[in-house]
Amino acid sequence: MPPLILTLALDPEAQSNFEALRQLHFPPERNQIPAHLTLFHQLPGSESTRASIESIAARHPVFDLEVAGLRSLGRGVAYTLASPALSQLHRELSTTFATELIPQDRQPFHPHIVIQNKTTPEAARALFTQLQRDFNPITIQALGLDLWLYLSGPWQHLATYSFQTSAADPEF
Repeated sequence: MPPLILTLALDPEAQSNFEALRQLHFPPERNQIPAHLTLFHQLPGSESTRASIESIAARHPVFDLEVAGLRSLGRGVAYTLASPALSQLHRELSTTFATELIPQDRQPFHPHIVIQNKTTPEAARALFTQLQRDFNPITIQALGLDLWLYLSGPWQHLATYSFQTSAADPEF
């Protein structure tokens, strides 16, 4: 089975906003996947992987993330995110999959959502400057974990594992 990719499932409004920015600014011929916050780039494509992810998601509550700033990627732009709960979740997942992580997934975790990449440095600088001028931090919600199958370019969504919600939180 091809490797699995794990991303954070965001509240629908935030996901829609990031996706709209990605559609507007990402080179269309290279934009094969939706806007996302990657937790792990390559996990084993096994049932035990899926079971572990499901179990971990079920133990975590929905949590807030701060869209804290912008990051230049040289040939693109990303929004940076911050959340103690996200850091804790990532540590737990890292420990669970420690023996199976590729070097890229062992690197320090810097949560971000890419809205532009693989463009010219000039276009990236212009977008960064434009977005930075109007940027104000906002709070969004993390609702669960999305599991994807990597298909040598595009991704196929396999499952969403929801976090716990209180009676006052809407289901998604």
